[in-house]
Amino acid sequence: MLDRASVIDQNFQIAVKTAKFPERLSNISAAVTQMSPKEFVELFESQIISRHLDLRARILKDQGIGYYTIGSSGHEGNAVIGKVFRHTDMAFLHYRSGALMTQRSRHLPNVDPIRDQMLSLVAAKDDPISQGRHKVFGSAQLFVPPQTSTIASHLPKAMGAAWSIGRAERTDFTANIPNDSVILCNFGDASFNHATSQSAFNTAQYLAYKGEPLPLVFICEDNGIGISVSTPENWVENNVKNRHSIEYIQCNGLHLPDVYLAAQEAEEIARIERRPVFLHMKTIRLMGHAGNDTESMYHSIEHIEKTEAQDPLLHTARIAIEAGYLSTEDILDLYENTRSKVEQAAEIAVTLPKLSNAEEVCASIAPQLPAKEKPPVAKITRRQELFDIGRQFKFLDKPRSMAQLINYALTDLMEQYPNIMMFGEDVGKKGGVYSVSTNLQKRFGENRVYDTLLDETSILGTAIGAAHLGYLPIPEIQFLAYTHNAVDQIRGEASTLSFFSNNQFTNPMVIRIAGLAYQKGFGGHFHNDNSFGFLREIPGVIVACPSNGLDAARMLREAVRLADEQKRIVIFLEPIALYHAKDLHEAGDNGWLFEYPDPNEIIEFGQAGIRKPENGSDNNSGNDALIITYGNGNYLSLQAQKELADKHKTSITVMDLRWLAPLNHQQIAEVASQFDKVLIVDECRKTGSVSEEIITGLVDNLEQLPTIKRVTGHDTFIPIGTSWEYVLPSKEDIIKAVIELK
Repeated sequence: MLDRASVIDQNFQIAVKTAKFPERLSNISAAVTQMSPKEFVELFESQIISRHLDLRARILKDQGIGYYTIGSSGHEGNAVIGKVFRHTDMAFLHYRSGALMTQRSRHLPNVDPIRDQMLSLVAAKDDPISQGRHKVFGSAQLFVPPQTSTIASHLPKAMGAAWSIGRAERTDFTANIPNDSVILCNFGDASFNHATSQSAFNTAQYLAYKGEPLPLVFICEDNGIGISVSTPENWVENNVKNRHSIEYIQCNGLHLPDVYLAAQEAEEIARIERRPVFLHMKTIRLMGHAGNDTESMYHSIEHIEKTEAQDPLLHTARIAIEAGYLSTEDILDLYENTRSKVEQAAEIAVTLPKLSNAEEVCASIAPQLPAKEKPPVAKITRRQELFDIGRQFKFLDKPRSMAQLINYALTDLMEQYPNIMMFGEDVGKKGGVYSVSTNLQKRFGENRVYDTLLDETSILGTAIGAAHLGYLPIPEIQFLAYTHNAVDQIRGEASTLSFFSNNQFTNPMVIRIAGLAYQKGFGGHFHNDNSFGFLREIPGVIVACPSNGLDAARMLREAVRLADEQKRIVIFLEPIALYHAKDLHEAGDNGWLFEYPDPNEIIEFGQAGIRKPENGSDNNSGNDALIITYGNGNYLSLQAQKELADKHKTSITVMDLRWLAPLNHQQIAEVASQFDKVLIVDECRKTGSVSEEIITGLVDNLEQLPTIKRVTGHDTFIPIGTSWEYVLPSKEDIIKAVIELK
């Protein structure tokens, strides 16, 4: 019979009526846990609620009015986790957490788990967490950030949240959860093998080995299979139990008393000793992976029936009857009454409205939030005290490089915003590979500026977890290409949070990334990477790219405001080749050094820079052509601008975009409409470059198009030596392209 949901439903009732329960799994009785009969029955009810929600989800899907069938059946023992831990212990949950979420809801009297989960199943607009955008377990009241169909991608941020609790304890920082909280994170045995989970385990082990407090409970709900692929017997146990610095605890997830004792032990270690725990809970999976998964295609009927005979609800029913907590009739009544409650909730939920237009769907990606007053800039005496650590105060009014001005801006910002944490590879003692963070650790201490292990997934996960607790993280990714292997922490986790929680949860941050090309002599795509299209296409993410130190300082302040006030994720892309550039046109002209701007001075989000030739008036100069560019392209275009004026009597206006995602198409079109010729200088690869979107924007927004040409990088990686010159735009390329514009 293919409809295993109906079989399981019927078999439970038959087994209870005939007292044909599975054999005892343990000699541990319910009384040993010191739970009262009422508490035990409450757990059982949470298991039954979760089961009926799974059953109803299948029915709704068959009727075409339900949209999610990955259920929790077989995993109902996780209800114990919802009881043992506080509802303020932030929990990052996977999609088989129905009983856990149901039991956790009992901590607050105004939360109705049946209604909430049913609204989510039918994608109702009244769904209190995602407003119908996805079926997720999540609740702002219960401190459960929503997760979609996770494959371990939530583990790094759980680790980051636990690490941040330790820092909050040491610095008296008031986090969004109590400082004695524990972080919970559950996942399956198949997800255990994912590189992202291994990153989180390794980082947790690394931090605990160093002696850092890490109140974290990893909960591996091991049902022995991932869709159709079996997990080797004892694979998880033998992989984890001998790992240093992570406490390993195993329990049978089918047996509530066993889970209860193990969960209590894990809670005590994590909460009291502030150490990470790996709670390995053996479970089973019932009804296949999801509604469209026909398990008989890869398992025999004998195997399926053998698994179903171990139904955790049957084990709990036997314990309840033997302990005298419930009679057979009590259990059957509880089961059927719960079915009725779920049916009634479904009948109401399916009549409720859904998201009905694109504006409603997109509203939570990056909603406009009310403006708020920024923290005051430090007084002059405090600023002098800080900058004199490194003897830089006397240079604040002297022309300096981009790297130095970013350092100055970070110093002011970290004093202005006490919740800023800065971390990454080599950012502490060394001061960064390019000296951008020099002296910041000396100025603010190791709890606010610190080195991480070399793992970008963990760095970004730490940022997400810290932001959940109320920090404003500024992680550094050492090179742009290092982001590629960890981009899901931005794409799949950080950027989706507001969307799937209807803006109830946010994880604001400013991610500093050193990148782009033109590093002479460097090769390969890791240290000389000129491609960032993978960041530009993520909904809601802002990408900023300054071309000089003056802009960098002012834009960084705006980036922090956007993160703090508007709860945005900002990628701050810093051109490595311009970090220490001094000259613009000739050696010794110091044309690319700038004085540090007043701490209150910013460049507003989306505002481009316009540079006309220095030898013309503002009214009529620069009308021969417009160059639209950014980053290194702006630097080269200004060089070309002077030579075009001096040698070719051609006046060029240069537009430095500064903000690359989302592009300010209105301003671009307004400026471009004043010109008959437009050249786009884009240092990135021709395919997938910013220039493609700029041209599309001009077509969309201008009735009469100018002549458009572009100069871009070639579709290649950057070679070593001097041959990079053949594949990247140059000053000469720009001059030639302007002259050829007709």
